[in-house]
Amino acid sequence: MEEPQGFFSPGDGCVGDMVTERCLVESKEPVSHVQLACGLWFCAFPLDGNELCVWSTKDPSYQPLILRGHRQPITAVTFGNTVSPLLICSASQDYVMLWSLDECRQKVLLGLTPRGLVLSTLLGKALYLRLSPDDRAAAVCAGNKIFMLDTESRSTLAVLEGHRGPVTAAEFCPWQTHIIISVSEDRSFKVWDHHAGSPLYSSAVLTASPLLSLLVDEKSQQLVAGCADGQLWVFSLVERHHYRCVTRVDLKKKRETFSRRVESRLCSLPVLFLEKNRRPCAHGLEKGEDVEGSLPVLGLAPCDLSLLPSSECGCLPSESAPCLWVGSSSGLLILNLANFELEGVLRYKDFRSLSIQVAGSCAMMSKAGEQKAICLLTSMFGGQIAVLEIRLAALVRSRQGLGAGRSLSVLPRGCVLSTSPLHFRIAEEHRTPPAPQRRSAVRSTVQDQPLVFHGKVRSSGYATAPHVTMFSPKTNTRNNGDSPSRRRGSHRCKEYPLESSPPTRLHKQRVLAHGPAAALCVQFSGDGRWLACGLANHLSLVFRADLTGTPVVFSGHDGAVSTVCWSHDGRWLLSTSLDGTPRVWSLRRAELVLCVGRDLFPKPIRSAQFYYLDAFILCSSGPELQLLKCHIDTSKDEIRRYKQRSRCRPVFRLPTAGPTEITSLSAANDFYSYLVLAAGRDKTVEVFDLNAGRSAAVIAEAHSRPVHQICQNKGSSFTTQQYQVYNLFATAAIGDGIKLWDLRTLRCERRFEGHPNHGYPCGIAFSPCGRYVASGAEDRHAYVYEMGSSTFSHRLAGHTDTVAGVAFSPSAPQKSLGPVAAGRFST
Repeated sequence: MEEPQGFFSPGDGCVGDMVTERCLVESKEPVSHVQLACGLWFCAFPLDGNELCVWSTKDPSYQPLILRGHRQPITAVTFGNTVSPLLICSASQDYVMLWSLDECRQKVLLGLTPRGLVLSTLLGKALYLRLSPDDRAAAVCAGNKIFMLDTESRSTLAVLEGHRGPVTAAEFCPWQTHIIISVSEDRSFKVWDHHAGSPLYSSAVLTASPLLSLLVDEKSQQLVAGCADGQLWVFSLVERHHYRCVTRVDLKKKRETFSRRVESRLCSLPVLFLEKNRRPCAHGLEKGEDVEGSLPVLGLAPCDLSLLPSSECGCLPSESAPCLWVGSSSGLLILNLANFELEGVLRYKDFRSLSIQVAGSCAMMSKAGEQKAICLLTSMFGGQIAVLEIRLAALVRSRQGLGAGRSLSVLPRGCVLSTSPLHFRIAEEHRTPPAPQRRSAVRSTVQDQPLVFHGKVRSSGYATAPHVTMFSPKTNTRNNGDSPSRRRGSHRCKEYPLESSPPTRLHKQRVLAHGPAAALCVQFSGDGRWLACGLANHLSLVFRADLTGTPVVFSGHDGAVSTVCWSHDGRWLLSTSLDGTPRVWSLRRAELVLCVGRDLFPKPIRSAQFYYLDAFILCSSGPELQLLKCHIDTSKDEIRRYKQRSRCRPVFRLPTAGPTEITSLSAANDFYSYLVLAAGRDKTVEVFDLNAGRSAAVIAEAHSRPVHQICQNKGSSFTTQQYQVYNLFATAAIGDGIKLWDLRTLRCERRFEGHPNHGYPCGIAFSPCGRYVASGAEDRHAYVYEMGSSTFSHRLAGHTDTVAGVAFSPSAPQKSLGPVAAGRFST
């Protein structure tokens, strides 16, 4: 065997701490559009046409191994899956050969020429190779066929035919080894039973561009197919899902959104910090550069970010969400399969020291036990082959804007500022009551008082201090009675088990109304004793939690009731309607105590809730956030019983970043919190800091469609995952599913798939234990998702129409999660 002479040039360690070019190889023949192999300890690629080069990534000082045996140019290379012996399979138009790396190295040390085992001959141009998990079978994609070869007997096991174009990739299913999946230039994928030699499933035509790459992820049980136009198609391989499409990812749009978010964070950093950490055009295009029309997906590979600290990757630490490498002609991307967001972007053009700026083929592999990855590249227009070493921590850190910036938290981190609109509440609590005046002094200053002789009619009140009953609930933890307001704080966390399974069967059903009166929203009271329902027939109903007895009926709205909300102490129910007038009802008196008129706001109120331990009412009016201070007085004037004594006045208003209407808002009311979340029709989610009286952050393009629902996780004590559940919130958009976000990093942590919501806004709710998210759907089911999984765990049936609202019971008798109430015509 001849030793290589001078074609290897070691890298110079360029481009700082993110990427380093370890070596560069010059091949006499073009190596574009060939399958490369990148393993844990070695990488392999064609050299000078018909030679196979094996290079050690563990110790680059080792001499590369050159294997000769092919007569035609090698077009595909792959490694085996067993560690000992490590096998390498290569294919050309003349031979398909299998090599044992250990035997080849031993022969080289003895001065002998290593020989490979010929598995088959004259199969045609092979575009892709893959060995089975046990290395006993090899799949060779040549032309429109897939040849299944036995590596021990060197015979053909089966020939899989059915594609109408060249087969570009094929992968074995790790948990069902008899199944193999293939993609083709005919723009479809097929599922085969290679033991029987028959197809199991054939997809429709997915796109207008050929499918080039394929990955089967065992952890999420998903199939990812990459197209020549920069699209990723994700399908579920779960048995009961029947290969349904999970999502379609536009990599170009994802990368543009990624760049805008990083740039916005960089702009908020100090100038000195930017100068110190500046990289050459690290996340954008230089002036005068052309933007490529598409991002052809040349390769897909698993990416393990579990070794990175949670502060670096931002993923759920205990779940280590699966990620994948996406290799294109212009760069590398890391895609999170839990939320389908980019974790990192590396553009070749951003690093001028790299020898290859446009790639023709690529292969990636994360190094075991290290925070590094190896990328093997070939040039699109020449014979250059480069080996890159990528530091994952530096690449992922770029997503957080160089790791700087102060994170948000729903829990307060400081005292209320004197300039804060929330300071009104504190000043009122600590206000010293005025000294009582003597009656004789008061009488001396009163003149021309009207006389009232009836004993049961109150005086006009000129001679006494005004009757003031401010709406100031007690927030101490002492329980001196058995009222719902005092029992609520002790029952929510105590009775709700953290390790219980979600509800799986229908407990009880009740018809709300006979006729076209859909239930649009439901909400349990804090102590779990009452259930409020908002109906389309302008009524609000309050049931007992077990749905027994006659409900309390609240009437007065002139439109469908869109939201209902309980106060922290359980005394009041707040409802909003399409008529734009929030109303507060007394549960004990079963009557209206406050109606906020339309004249207080420029636009109708669309959503409202109690806020800051019932000190305020928070509502949205068009593109503005309104903070209302209310005076609730349930006493009655014996003469003017029709006159409402409760009053309400705006104390603060804050406009959104955009001019569009707020569709939903959410804020914690169980404890003091400064942050308010608002969703808008412009697809954004905005975070307001009412302590500072300004907008704290904006999540642009949170969904591909307008966000219609936002809900915070107000779970009590679920801390199995090492982060605060209070900082999680979920958003929903019609036709774009449900996303789970982390408020601290403003990242989408997970996207829940399999939710058929395409034309009707359906509610979402967190369980009090913080482990589950429930949502209604148009297919008359309620879906329950577990935090650690993107696929729904249970689908609850029983409704006859769209499930518009869901709610978890805060109390869980008999150690179950308690009922999920959902409604449209029934609950």
